[in-house]
Amino acid sequence: QVQLVESGGDLVQPGGSLRLSCAFSGSDFSDYWMSWYRQAPGKQRELVALVTHINTENYSDSVKGRFRISRDIAKKMVVLQMSTLKPEDTAVYYCNGRKFNTDSQYWGQGTQVTVAG
Repeated sequence: QVQLVESGGDLVQPGGSLRLSCAFSGSDFSDYWMSWYRQAPGKQRELVALVTHINTENYSDSVKGRFRISRDIAKKMVVLQMSTLKPEDTAVYYCNGRKFNTDSQYWGQGTQVTVAG
């Protein structure tokens, strides 16, 4: 069974930076597409960034150039480095793992990011 645990959410001022981490427990981490989603109050959950099992990265237009997703196979960790944060980045951020070529998908519990000041 896979478990995902996010950390790093915080209150940050506009223009600031924040680093979110997602710890993966379970097997076959290298076979997973790992993603970060976010959900703001009253809005649908949206994909923010994705890294595939072959390390192809993809970003939503709203964060392109400001956010960077990376994975550490040895540590079974996925990191979302966020910079030049804006108030509209405020949301609960969720880590998602989907095993390549299967229907297996897992979610973390979420971590709150608030950009205000």
